[in-house]
Amino acid sequence: MFDELTKYKNKNHFFYSSDQDLSDVCNAPKNASGIYLVYELKNGRIKLVYIGSSGKVQNDGQIKHRDGGMFDRIVNGHQFGKIPRKKSWKQKLIDEDIDALDVYWYETVNKDVFDIPAFVEAQILQRFLEVYGRFPRWNGVL
Repeated sequence: MFDELTKYKNKNHFFYSSDQDLSDVCNAPKNASGIYLVYELKNGRIKLVYIGSSGKVQNDGQIKHRDGGMFDRIVNGHQFGKIPRKKSWKQKLIDEDIDALDVYWYETVNKDVFDIPAFVEAQILQRFLEVYGRFPRWNGVL
């Protein structure tokens, strides 16, 4: 569905379930910026529930990686209030009876490519909106 992501060569994914520690299973880089897509696995179905990004471009055009990179953004970034994802995602899986999450990440800034993470995130959100007429459930209102 998101053909624009095929150009990113440094990418991977990991699974997370409520009986695991998010910091143990997350394999996103600790020194890079990019985007990540979170899919829920529930009752044999797969559904995209969240699109996020990590890293900002400064006024001089240089990338400012978050301390701890995408890894830290995924594990310790706040979502669903002022709660780090390592806690809020665990609770969401329990509350929403989700079997697991499948988190795909894509490095959008490196020696081969320089795509602003927030721009790529917006493109993917736009595509999702065009197809489904709404944002992914966990993205809420932008």
